[in-house]
Amino acid sequence: MRVANDADRLPWAAAWRIARRDLSARFRGLRLLLACLFLGTAALTAIGTLTAAVERELAANGAELLGGDIQVSVWQRPLSDAEASALAALGTVSGGTRLQAVARAEEATAPVEVKAVDAAYPLYGALVLTDGRTAGAPPPGDAWLAQGALDRLGIEVGDTFTLGLSTLRAAGVIAAEPDRLGEGFQLGPTIIVAENLPAQAGLLAPGAMYRTKVRVAFDPPRDAAPVAETLEQRFADSGLEVRTRDRASPGADRFVTQMGDFLTLVGLAALVIAGIGIGGGVASYLQSRRGAIATLKVLGAGSADTGRIYALQIGAAALIGSVAGVVAGIAVTPLLARALAGVLPVRSGVVADPGAIVLALAYSLLVAAIFTASPLLAARRTPAMALMRGAVAEHTGDRKAIMVVAGGVALLVALVLLTSVRPALAAGFMAASALAMAILAGLALLLRRAARRAPSPASPLTRLAVANLARPGSNLVALVTALGFGLSAFVLLAAVQTSIAGNIERRVPQQAPDYFVLDIPQAGLPAFSAAVRAVDPDAQIRAVPNLRGAILAYGPPDAMTRVSALEEVPDGAWALRGERGLTYAETLPPGNRLVEGTWWSADHAGERLVSVDEDLARAIGLRVGDRLSVGVLGTEITATVANLRQIDWDSLGFNHVLVFSPNTLRDAPHTLSATLGLNDGADRRRLLQTLVQQFPASSVIEVGEVLQQARLLLDQIGLATLAAASVAVLAGLVVLVGAMAAARAARVYDTVILRVLGADRRQILLLQALEFGILTAVLAVIALAIGAGTAWLVITQLFSFDWLPDWGTVLSVLVAGLVVVLVFATAGSLPFLRARPAQALRTL
Repeated sequence: MRVANDADRLPWAAAWRIARRDLSARFRGLRLLLACLFLGTAALTAIGTLTAAVERELAANGAELLGGDIQVSVWQRPLSDAEASALAALGTVSGGTRLQAVARAEEATAPVEVKAVDAAYPLYGALVLTDGRTAGAPPPGDAWLAQGALDRLGIEVGDTFTLGLSTLRAAGVIAAEPDRLGEGFQLGPTIIVAENLPAQAGLLAPGAMYRTKVRVAFDPPRDAAPVAETLEQRFADSGLEVRTRDRASPGADRFVTQMGDFLTLVGLAALVIAGIGIGGGVASYLQSRRGAIATLKVLGAGSADTGRIYALQIGAAALIGSVAGVVAGIAVTPLLARALAGVLPVRSGVVADPGAIVLALAYSLLVAAIFTASPLLAARRTPAMALMRGAVAEHTGDRKAIMVVAGGVALLVALVLLTSVRPALAAGFMAASALAMAILAGLALLLRRAARRAPSPASPLTRLAVANLARPGSNLVALVTALGFGLSAFVLLAAVQTSIAGNIERRVPQQAPDYFVLDIPQAGLPAFSAAVRAVDPDAQIRAVPNLRGAILAYGPPDAMTRVSALEEVPDGAWALRGERGLTYAETLPPGNRLVEGTWWSADHAGERLVSVDEDLARAIGLRVGDRLSVGVLGTEITATVANLRQIDWDSLGFNHVLVFSPNTLRDAPHTLSATLGLNDGADRRRLLQTLVQQFPASSVIEVGEVLQQARLLLDQIGLATLAAASVAVLAGLVVLVGAMAAARAARVYDTVILRVLGADRRQILLLQALEFGILTAVLAVIALAIGAGTAWLVITQLFSFDWLPDWGTVLSVLVAGLVVVLVFATAGSLPFLRARPAQALRTL
């Protein structure tokens, strides 16, 4: 073969002219490539653009979402004079309180989130009512209510209701609350009241569980981060939580980023699966162009020349498919934004993020290059006479092809790791995906070997169907790998989602209490118990002291570590972030087990002692005998670690990381919290009415409402992941279409021979159905085994939940996917039946 030097090679411009003339305007032969890249790029663009839009909205409107340029919050006390003065020096201040309470209207009750605001509220944005009014703090005696509160209470605008010891008028319905996202998770609909209302209603008794929130609008404007750092250093031991407009909603920001990262990886996996179809489609296209390639070589074109011509054709198709995918992804984003409008801050309308678009294009073109390199180089190196005699040969051992593919894979992996928020997770996901594909490929090879060695079935059609799975040139490995991966992802997600839901449905109602009651006066516990027993004599009541405090320091007595001095919180030491619930107890709490040390006596009156969760102790290196300091109501209290406990978090009762000896916290102002477990026949409505009437300052939280919110969040996450998995299944279907296109000549030949030998259309179609029926049956077993096995590991090992999948749902999801595969496969066989024997035999 002639080896051309650079001077002899066809110029790129001339190569493009030939490629353009030879390329069909309708991209005949390359439509599979277009479909694969369109699908993958559209998914990646939509995911990336939506994630970037939400993150941009969080950053651009951080002050509005937070309610100020900076926010300082603290539990169970107002700000001190020094703290208030420091904030007043920064600009305009708006303060208030947040707490849980129970509203009552005649016999109806509703747990609500009370939001008390001053005259300066809101500092940013606008509070809008449903009648179109723009409002601030309501006048004395009035309140703005969320629609949910009106519905629960059964009242309308203008009616009155009771909150604590005060009677209020429902003066308006909240339509838009500018700082709703920044307020975080809530256990009831919002009621906005004037700043002094909680105190007047008796809701701010000493020890009550309320939170003071103060926002500042800077005057003059300044960078928020240095201000926050100064405040944290100046009031390091005061229990203050400082947030800035740059992190208006850390939970939402973290969720969006992590979910976007995960969905991008799933979309990329789908694109890689589609890459298998791309390889088959390009191989089929080059096979159909073997006459043109041979003609070019006979006329003097070198291997490099033919490589350039067809690389330009495939590159043009890849670019058009990718750009079309970008356009589709941008077009879909407004629909996704509209669906998430009530959950995340994203505006409707067309959104285009350049970074997300460039990244999606880079992923798409890299995958195209990786999977088209091998067939392109094979056609490039095949001699003209070999092309004239038959199909393009495969050069599986081509060193150059291996180097190109390896280089493309390395670039793809590097791009994923560099653009991922959590590179370790991205690397683990890619490694797990690669392992899953390798396992699937190995199973496909075993299936091929089993099909070759299996005894011949009695039925001729079944015998031919089994033989087709193991025939030379069969795409069994590609099909099992691609379709098996997508269907396994379906089974995995269905099993995980239904198993978590099963745990919520079956375990939680058995172990969780029916109600949580907050802010019970210490002296009122006997009356509280009597009120509950009057409704249900056998009710289970557990009351514990309830305080809030932040861990300030820990470690050996002579070398304690200040939390404020830590540059980064150790892994697993979540209790060091902000304030946590504190309690004291004479005996070991139910559901806890001592693992080290001893419990104090019930009448202990010596040094202050504390019991610590063993997981926290392990995370921060705390041992029995070390010291731990907490800040409670602005006072630093130091205690000695007496023991370490293992906590049963599944009990869903009061589980405290820190439990102190009674002499440590008994004298601090505090209230009690209680859990109530009722019998099935208890009159719950009567109980709620009694508690609200006798204890108006207490808050009653129904566990069922909390579980409903958990289910809603689970459904939203499940819908997003199921949509991403659907892209993977669609990619597998594209691979199926590609495999059939790549084997078109062989299947047309088989069909023609069978028809010449006397087979009718029904028998040929039945043969195809049997072949793909066997394939789908194998895929069902593989997908069920891999998907369910992986789901079991996730549920039992990662989440430590019981394995409780809904097999009906799991199997229905799997069967739906298999039916779609079988329908596509059978429909793809129909064109082969239309082949005319005489014409087909002349062209083979």
